[in-house]
Amino acid sequence: MTSPPQSEVTRPRSYLGQTEVVALVVLAVLLGGRWLVPLLDHPSLATWSTIFVAIVIQSTPFLVIGVILSAVISALLSEKVLDRVVPKNPALGVPVAGVAGIGLPGCECAAVPIAGSLIRRGIAPAVALTFLLAAPAINPAVMVSTAVAFPGQPSMVVARFAASLLTAVLVGWWVLSRGARLPITKRLEAFGEDMSKREKFVETVRHDFLHAAGFLVIGAILAAGINTFVPRSIVETVAGQAVLGVLTLALFAFLVALCSESDAFVAASFTAFSDTAKLVFLVVGPAMDVKLAAMEAGTFGGPFARQFVPVVVATAILSAVGVGWWLL
Repeated sequence: MTSPPQSEVTRPRSYLGQTEVVALVVLAVLLGGRWLVPLLDHPSLATWSTIFVAIVIQSTPFLVIGVILSAVISALLSEKVLDRVVPKNPALGVPVAGVAGIGLPGCECAAVPIAGSLIRRGIAPAVALTFLLAAPAINPAVMVSTAVAFPGQPSMVVARFAASLLTAVLVGWWVLSRGARLPITKRLEAFGEDMSKREKFVETVRHDFLHAAGFLVIGAILAAGINTFVPRSIVETVAGQAVLGVLTLALFAFLVALCSESDAFVAASFTAFSDTAKLVFLVVGPAMDVKLAAMEAGTFGGPFARQFVPVVVATAILSAVGVGWWLL
């Protein structure tokens, strides 16, 4: 008995997409308006909204500046520049690649495909991964936003720069020491290889801003919620314990996955925590968060991510604590 043609047995797949979700949310708000309005007058919600709006308004200009700079550099320059300036000796190339991150601002997400492209072009994995860690963390847009978020605290800017660069270089040397024992899969095409410069600029702005802005809003919602709804006694208990405070903000940085151009404003809102704990938040986030771990697993393979991710998180925490103890 012959089976019916594929076209006859295939049925359109129904699923709940983004449009349907938005429509349902809007419908729920309209239908539940009479119950929602009284809640909006609650003092706690007013406090939450004030903190949320303040974080978003303060950080958005720096997010936009960072995204535009990233797009300009992505369109006009390329990883070939890094290829020319990095020494052929990987042991020396690791710190040079770390410092080179100063000149290439951009979203953490953009750094992953660039690092993959560098490896495919023959750059040593240790050098490419050092650049991956350094570029989103120590570029000028990040440093300026940190200075604005922490006015009168230049030591926080210096500490973030030093701890982030130290993290990138130490992890790079660790990758170099692992050699072939660190399995790296090379399977992702470089972002925008088949685009014109104009198309690459527009697409980079669109991708980076929409992606980073979404995580910024989520981070601002959670940060405002912690400052408003979590009992102050609990916050002070956690923040008052040095180790627990550090680990709490490290976990928060990993899960919330903020953009590095705007995370300083969220960190500054955690007034109950020590400066060292805030520094840990600022160093761990750009180095490794949940979205970066997923992207790196997809780019370089699951076995690589299982070794790389824990080492980066642990190195970032220890570097931030050490630098914080020294400078803060």
